[in-house]
Amino acid sequence: MKKIGIIFGKERTFPQAFVERVNSKKVKGITAEFVEVGEVMVNKPSGYAVIIDRISQDVPFYRAYLKNAAATGTAVINNPFWWSADEKFFNNVLAEQVGVPVPKTVLLPSKEHPDDTSSESFSNLKFPLEWEEMLGYLGGFPAFMKPHAGGGWKSVYKVNNWAEVFNAYNETGQLVMMLQKAVEFDSYFRCYCIGRKYVRIMNYEPRNPHHLRYVANYNPSKELLATMEDYVLRLCNALGYDFNTVEFGVQDGVPYAIDFCNPAPDAEVNSVGKENFEWVVETSANYAIEQALAHKDGQPNLTWGTFIKNAAQGLLPAAGRPAKSAVKIAVSKSKKAK
Repeated sequence: MKKIGIIFGKERTFPQAFVERVNSKKVKGITAEFVEVGEVMVNKPSGYAVIIDRISQDVPFYRAYLKNAAATGTAVINNPFWWSADEKFFNNVLAEQVGVPVPKTVLLPSKEHPDDTSSESFSNLKFPLEWEEMLGYLGGFPAFMKPHAGGGWKSVYKVNNWAEVFNAYNETGQLVMMLQKAVEFDSYFRCYCIGRKYVRIMNYEPRNPHHLRYVANYNPSKELLATMEDYVLRLCNALGYDFNTVEFGVQDGVPYAIDFCNPAPDAEVNSVGKENFEWVVETSANYAIEQALAHKDGQPNLTWGTFIKNAAQGLLPAAGRPAKSAVKIAVSKSKKAK
């Protein structure tokens, strides 16, 4: 019997629905359950063919457990080794290399010295930085300041002048920040991508309260939908994420990738809505079963993106996309709140 496990934190609706959905399909030789983490021994297999990871970004103990599980044959979704190395500034670098538009972005050193460092630790850092030059590269205000490796809209500032830049920067402590050109979008979309081939494009309004962010009523053209689908697949295939969301702000008809490193994206029914919830439960269950059936005992079962694969062969990142026949796309259109 091959076991599919899910490891999670505070969320409840998605993990429960996921386990129930996998088991309801009654696939011979496949069962699903909540992961139970006991004593973790070096090089001891976890007992799971597949584990869906929803919490290790917040619990380092779980991340170490999942790396051990992956090294001993479990297909962990998402790959914990790559997730440990990934961050948002690099994602923007890679996005440009695979032909996906992103806002112009610069990297800023942390305002405060990291623990156990001093000014001598920064002998190689130019001081002062040419702030006007960086702003000129961005194209002027407005801009966003955000953590280079953060998530969940935490420590994100919209800045419209130099006073707001430095007021925000002074609040960021030891965080490494990005300064990014603001996209003045007229529509916004959040896209689930599972298995690097199943895509759901959802209307999204990030300026709404959290529970109302999926309440929007944009009417994208077929051409825009096809472009976003293409960009989602380029990004997720390059990065190697099998469960991710990609967000686009559309300005003057151009979808700019705003946020696309969300390997444990929100999937709670009360925030994403029933239709989106049903899609992500069904699609993730099917993909987990697919991975369990393909699982090979005693062999590496992790997946890697084209960036790592090509780099290992001394090649540049591929700018192509998967074959059209491998893609399934669904589009959600939610109604405006009354």
